[in-house]
Amino acid sequence: MRIQTLLFTSFLVLISFFAYSQKISPNFSKNQLQGEIKGKITLEGSTIGFTTIQIKEKINDKIIGTTTDKNGNYELKQIPFGNFTLIASYLGFETQSKIVVLNEENPVLEINFDLKESVSELNQIVVTATRTEKKQTDAAVMVDIIDSKTLINTQSCNLSEGLKFQAGLRVETDCQTCNYTQLRMNGLGGGYSQILINGRPIFSPLMGLYGMEQLPVNMIERIEVVRGGGSVLYGSSAIGGVVNVITKLPKENNYDLAYTYQNINGGASDNIITGNATVLTEKKNAGVSFFINNRKRDFYDYNGDNFSELAKLENNSFGANLFFRPTDNQKLEVSFSSINEYRFGGEMTDRAAHQALQAEERTHNVLVGNIDYQINFNGGNSSLIAYLATQNTDRKHYTGIIPDQNNDNETEAYQNHLENPPYGTSDNTTYQAGFQLNHNLSNFLGTSNILTFGTEYVTDDVLDVIEAYNYKIDQTTQNLGVFLQSDWQITNKLNLLSGIRMDNHNFVENPIFSPRLSFLYKLKPSMQLRATWSTGFRAPQAFDADMHIAFAGGGVSRISLADNLKQERSNSFSTSLNYDKATDNFIAGFTLEGFYTDLNNAFYLAPLGEDEFGERFEKRNGQGATVQGITLETRANYNKKAQLEVGFTLQKSLFDEPVENIEGLELKREFLRTPNDYGFATLSITPNERFSMNMNVVYTGKMELIHFAGAPEQTIDEYKTSDSFTEFSFRASYDFPLKKTSSKLQLFGGIKNIFNAYQDDFDSGKNRDSNYVYGTAAPRTFFVGVRLSSF
Repeated sequence: MRIQTLLFTSFLVLISFFAYSQKISPNFSKNQLQGEIKGKITLEGSTIGFTTIQIKEKINDKIIGTTTDKNGNYELKQIPFGNFTLIASYLGFETQSKIVVLNEENPVLEINFDLKESVSELNQIVVTATRTEKKQTDAAVMVDIIDSKTLINTQSCNLSEGLKFQAGLRVETDCQTCNYTQLRMNGLGGGYSQILINGRPIFSPLMGLYGMEQLPVNMIERIEVVRGGGSVLYGSSAIGGVVNVITKLPKENNYDLAYTYQNINGGASDNIITGNATVLTEKKNAGVSFFINNRKRDFYDYNGDNFSELAKLENNSFGANLFFRPTDNQKLEVSFSSINEYRFGGEMTDRAAHQALQAEERTHNVLVGNIDYQINFNGGNSSLIAYLATQNTDRKHYTGIIPDQNNDNETEAYQNHLENPPYGTSDNTTYQAGFQLNHNLSNFLGTSNILTFGTEYVTDDVLDVIEAYNYKIDQTTQNLGVFLQSDWQITNKLNLLSGIRMDNHNFVENPIFSPRLSFLYKLKPSMQLRATWSTGFRAPQAFDADMHIAFAGGGVSRISLADNLKQERSNSFSTSLNYDKATDNFIAGFTLEGFYTDLNNAFYLAPLGEDEFGERFEKRNGQGATVQGITLETRANYNKKAQLEVGFTLQKSLFDEPVENIEGLELKREFLRTPNDYGFATLSITPNERFSMNMNVVYTGKMELIHFAGAPEQTIDEYKTSDSFTEFSFRASYDFPLKKTSSKLQLFGGIKNIFNAYQDDFDSGKNRDSNYVYGTAAPRTFFVGVRLSSF
């Protein structure tokens, strides 16, 4: 009751401040003399529409601004005489400002801007921290960006590959047979992180099994990453952080077509076709962008046992994003995508899956869509966003091993397998609906404060069945979230982002309140100090890793939930120092972050022993756990000719008390599959407009794993410690301009994992432990390609 009373009192106080601020807000006289400002905005000499021009100071409590037409022209009329700061901005370019004076002598001013591409992209506009547009350096919650240029330069084919190039993030492959991947943020597993698509949490637990590999990079405009749960706008799965995948929205008429051939260590071919196109209306108040992606990859067998280490893939994806602005104050955005994927791993055969000695077969049909409507009112001080998002995954799957026939019992099991093979079906539907109201208090105790209030309802229904294994997950989660956030600019140097979130989850007995605070203090324009405290929870439900059926000891391993499983609570702290020194042509800087997360009732998997189908595990509550560490990011950019980024994390993840991982073996405090050190580095060199080169490195330290007996190489159950590994890759490209068609032809090629730092102790045969996998996602891979695109 104390928390509820505090929340209600706080809300009344904020309403009072709102009323007070409106009362004392100054107004200009309606009879004040007026003039106009007009001009042209170019981007490095070229004209482009949708550039933003705005007066910094409010006039009659209103924000005055507009966007340029297709020729870069703008016009602001009926502006009261006075001194103003005029600001021009465009995503990816340096924001410029000019002081203008409107008076009787100069009632009409022509002010032109020529924006320059930012040497560093550290001050881009981001939306993930507050769901409102804000510069990176002004956001109390640190937001990192992986842009489409980085995804291209690193030759990332999907979201899973692209996320490797961000500090504090690690993408691991968790299955030798189906190649299921998982994202770890700040030492926490995939279930602790929330993956969003256009800001919406429709990346469901079932979709999380293979979704990171299914989302092609050519549908992605950029990826915004928030480490830690610093904002109340995101719910129970945002303990480790938030990854927001922002798809490509129409900006200008263009097209892009590409073909890539990859040869996987001489043993398999991988063919990828991508296409993008954007069409805008003449007034640029509506537009649509399309993407298509087709990928076909053969089996890859590393150890010559005729069982794949990389599954066969056939992926077809397409989608569209569109927007419509009926007025200057309204915007409607709609996105849709369809993913169809066939995946087969195990014995490399053309026979039906149940006739293979061991196999996993998956056929996915995934539909994803969302609708967002925004209206700005109250002179630009207020906005209302209403949204609806959904996804549906229809999956047909098989996971099985053909029994041996050494005795009568095995022969009977063999016949039963052929007559009743373990095929399964999955159906998963997610819906999210909600609204968000933003209001800018322009005179909040003499400063500004953006209040955000919203509510959202998310439901996820999963039915996953394999009758032959008596396996069934029938889970419907429902969560109603209400949040209130204050983004208070206390001074020019100090910002406080505070809020509280209430979640009413159907798997939790009582509503859970999660307060969160973030401070930003600008020690100087080039240096920011941040501190964050956040709380959160994970409901006692099945997450992506719990839905993965793996092979071990000649059978399949499955996970169930304990009957008395309670929610897991978190208490997190982080602090960071960000510094960048810039000159006209050079910028260099670093970010040092420390993080600490305390988990209460931490989930762990307890072994239950074997049944007739294989190993069983149960998710239970432990006493608690602590995850702590530091992350260092460094960066340098010389005139956009050479750019270096490095990120490295040192961390430790321990249960408060030892837990049992393998029946009969010692109990351990350490989180399994969690290295204490990992990092990345990328170096991009662009000596001229036509040639570019990228070199990148991904390092992963040693980690402890379970290794079950069953394969010829493994006769006992035991713990194993992996070797550390480092993956070096290289890409180069050259552009040939086709001026008559306003297009360019690009040829590119390179090598991933140059020194073949691939796991060299895989199990072999049908009884292998498919979860004993820890190395790079793929062995040495050569690639070449061609791209045709508009200027």
